[in-house]
Amino acid sequence: MKEDDLLAAIQAVRARARARAPDGNLGLEGVAAPDLTPLLHARDAAEAKVAAIGTVNPRPPGLKNSIAQALKKLIARALDWHVREQVEFNRAAMACVHATLEALGDVSRALAALAAREKPLREALEAYHRESAAAAGEMRDVCRHWAEWRPAFEERRSASEIHLLRTMSELQGAFQHRVTLLDQSYRELARQQHASFTAALDRNTIDVQKRLWQDLEQIRREYESLIYAELRALRQTRAVAQASAGGTPAMTQTPRYGIDWLRFAEVFRGPEERIREHQRKHAARFVGAAHEIVDIGCGRGEFLEAARELGLAARGVDSSEECVAWCASKGLAAARADLFEFLDALPDRSLGGAFCSQVIEHLPPERVPMLVALLAAKLHPGALALFETPNPECLAIFATHFYIDPTHTRPVPAALLRFYLEEAGFGGIEVERLEPAAHSMPALQELPPTLRDAFFGGLDYAILARKL
Repeated sequence: MKEDDLLAAIQAVRARARARAPDGNLGLEGVAAPDLTPLLHARDAAEAKVAAIGTVNPRPPGLKNSIAQALKKLIARALDWHVREQVEFNRAAMACVHATLEALGDVSRALAALAAREKPLREALEAYHRESAAAAGEMRDVCRHWAEWRPAFEERRSASEIHLLRTMSELQGAFQHRVTLLDQSYRELARQQHASFTAALDRNTIDVQKRLWQDLEQIRREYESLIYAELRALRQTRAVAQASAGGTPAMTQTPRYGIDWLRFAEVFRGPEERIREHQRKHAARFVGAAHEIVDIGCGRGEFLEAARELGLAARGVDSSEECVAWCASKGLAAARADLFEFLDALPDRSLGGAFCSQVIEHLPPERVPMLVALLAAKLHPGALALFETPNPECLAIFATHFYIDPTHTRPVPAALLRFYLEEAGFGGIEVERLEPAAHSMPALQELPPTLRDAFFGGLDYAILARKL
């Protein structure tokens, strides 16, 4: 860097320093930095003089100048021992001046630092004084205008009190409403729990009653079994012995008449769909049977189809070759055989149920109790036997469908069939009247109800009994 550039940089630094503190103020009120410019100028001049000691002033070039310069240099070297002390003193003095300048610079920087630390405190103190003055002014203003402000203050205080009281009243009302809701909820919960408890108690009571009735029914069946066993032992000893000695009589062959019996059943009994829907109600009574169910006189197999839909193991027997072939075409288990021979070939207590619909009215009267006795021997204890046959109590059957079938022999009254069942050892006997005659003969609706029910009730009846 050239000497001129260095001097220009020094002048720029000095200008910036003077711009920061043009009046020499360091930030402390009443305290100013000393102006060191004259001292710096004096130092620079002294240094120039010190540097000029022992030097020779230049002259224009030439022979004279060269002789004069050489003579001056000789004299300066000769006087060097005389002015050495003065030179060292001058240099020491200049060192002292430098040290003084540096010390004054340090003092100025310390004062500036002190001013920097004191400035926030002074600003805070000034802010405090301003706030105190403002507060004092407000207080004086309040004191001056208190008489004017007091009515408005009293009004606002009254309004605040009214608002507070209204708010407390609303909160109390809300609290009371909440308490009322909680009380209603508690009462509703208690009512629901009471209703649930009552319903559970009723269910348990009904369950206990059902189990009690089941136990009573079991006791009744066992009692009936004992009574019927004693009756058979006392009243049918000879009849049973004769039947055992003579064997089971063969079933009389049903006359065929050379007609299409499947078409006969379609015309006079009804379509298979309607009969199947009717038989489905009977098949549902056999659900839970532990052994195979036999359909005696299975015909077109409507009961066997209903049993298959319910997942029951069932097979049929019929003396009609056409009916057995029709059942086989539908994948049903059916055999052509004499029903007495078929049942007699089965092991005792091997059947889980027996269904006999529209069959016993085709048998000779003496064969009906034989069939009942044979079923009693082949059914498992507790198994269900269900018979369906025309109801002779209904006079309408003698004017309609009973004599339409030429193979009918005579109707079997429900009381007589009940007697046969009781004698054979069946219990829990129930009789249900089916197909009211008024449905197929609307003219019967004009009769008095008591007369209609007594003489024109169900066209058929079903009797249910369990093997004891």
